[in-house]
Amino acid sequence: MAYEAVIGLECHVQLATRTKMFCDCPVGFGAEPNTNVCPVCLGLPGALPRTNAAAVHAALRVALALGASVRPESVFARKNYFYPDMPKNYQITQYDRPLGEGGALPANLEGSERRFALARVHLEEDTGKSFHPERPGTHAKRGWSESISRLDFNRAGVPLLEIVTAPVFGTPAECGAFLSALRRLVRWLGVSAGDMEKGHLRCDANVSLRPAGATELGTKTELKNLNSIRGVEKGLAAEIARQRGMLEAGGTVEQATLLYDLESGRLAVMRTKEYAHDYRYFPDPDLPPLRVDRAALDEARAALPELPWARAARLAREGGLTAAEADRLCADRALADHYEDAVRAGAPARRAGGWILNELLRALHERGLSFEEGRERIPSETLADLVRRLETGSLTSHSARCALDEILAGGTDPAAALERAARTASRAAEDLLPLVRTILDENAAVVAEVQRGRTRSFEFLVGQAMKKSRGQADPKAIRELLGIELARRGGPAAG
Repeated sequence: MAYEAVIGLECHVQLATRTKMFCDCPVGFGAEPNTNVCPVCLGLPGALPRTNAAAVHAALRVALALGASVRPESVFARKNYFYPDMPKNYQITQYDRPLGEGGALPANLEGSERRFALARVHLEEDTGKSFHPERPGTHAKRGWSESISRLDFNRAGVPLLEIVTAPVFGTPAECGAFLSALRRLVRWLGVSAGDMEKGHLRCDANVSLRPAGATELGTKTELKNLNSIRGVEKGLAAEIARQRGMLEAGGTVEQATLLYDLESGRLAVMRTKEYAHDYRYFPDPDLPPLRVDRAALDEARAALPELPWARAARLAREGGLTAAEADRLCADRALADHYEDAVRAGAPARRAGGWILNELLRALHERGLSFEEGRERIPSETLADLVRRLETGSLTSHSARCALDEILAGGTDPAAALERAARTASRAAEDLLPLVRTILDENAAVVAEVQRGRTRSFEFLVGQAMKKSRGQADPKAIRELLGIELARRGGPAAG
């Protein structure tokens, strides 16, 4: 029998607030254990929580961006269960009356856009963190005993935004695309760093199998605390294979919570048969209902920038970019800003997009520079000047790359570097232009074929030029000069 997977995700986004969700303790990564704590986040008797307004405003922006319906009044509840790293023995979260419901997130999957439906968006607090002696030597490096678990409560009480999808995914790849889109969104809005390695974005996945074409869901299992997109995809693939093997052998799947170890590729059952009523939810008596009035909604809506999928569609429409190019430019808000700033400074839109994606990002990667460092060294005005020179032919692709490398190396004036590259390109063109014109004159029949759109004929001309130069000419310069001369003679601008 053929089976199909049905997957739903529960995504936890750590909000980039200054303080925790219900107290004034600072939020920070890498502090000494148990230094960012107080009576409230430690759950000491008599300590009273107070809702973080900045976290609420961040959550509202995300909910509105996702098209969720925001409740005028939502309620914080206590979710009761015991974890050693949860000092209160309950977690403050939202249950039957969450902040937002519904909505959808667009995501790019294999070149096409898909919209994945959401169930809810709500606020909650994080737990602490346990350090177990699972691997030999891990604790010894810190000077700890190999037989003792350690607890760090710095993370307890950190504000989380939980985004729960409907069970709309059928493959691990769809889940990976969704998480990439969610990470882009929270970074785009500036509400979270979205760094999965540091725990800013974590994911639990619910998965069940059912006979292909059936409508009733099978028994689900949950994979907990997946902290990378690759880990989500690999863990889901492993669990789907495990469930399929059980069903095909005539067995049954038991509802359970599992852990997946990416390094070993192994699944381990944590606990079985866990249901919502096991948590004994009830409204937190120390927190009033969270009320969101029209003014707060209007403020959050006004703070929204143009969303990444809308901006990508506009850039493709206005700049003549492909959908894939526009989506790549909008992978990061700063990258999209740099592109548009260069276009406003006079760079031809189509060429600027391709050059940023294919050349600038390559050069930054090769030099180990972040995009922020690259933007400082080649500001939008310089980038626009470079692309304009490419468009007019005063720079060849080769000379433009040389200029870019020189600018990114630092210690040089960008304008002077472009001028030097232009002079070098001009001298090279002067040297090669007679040769290119001779090739075109000697191959009039081939030129006619190129003018009719035969790209193979263009490659023949390139080969003839390289042969005449005895292999000494730059092939890229030859191509560009052939394109310019063909355009001047009434043919296509490039092969």
